[in-house]
Amino acid sequence: MTNYQTPDDLKAIPAFAALAPVEANAFLAFSHAVEREDGLIPPKYRELISLAVALTTQCAYCLDVHTVQAAKAGATREEVAEAALIAAAVRAGGTLGHALLAQRLFEQHRLRARDERAS
Repeated sequence: MTNYQTPDDLKAIPAFAALAPVEANAFLAFSHAVEREDGLIPPKYRELISLAVALTTQCAYCLDVHTVQAAKAGATREEVAEAALIAAAVRAGGTLGHALLAQRLFEQHRLRARDERAS
């Protein structure tokens, strides 16, 4: 399927937001945290953080928006690459963390099953 995701979809946001204005306004107000210029974290770093999150959540539209905004905020290609690789490392770390949880849950299940068979 070609053009499954396209930047033109972003143009539909106003019409989409009009379908559920209360929820849309709450979401848009929350998303403006990225755009703040009076926060302690400068705009360039806000966009690099947003870009890293977009990469880990695999949101193509977020990736589009925050890549452009990071460039406008003065981020370099090297900073974008570094943010991407940091995001990849953290995502891999999350996988390891969940693997440890899976091992513990597996062992707990195995022990419960053994105890149930013994009783």
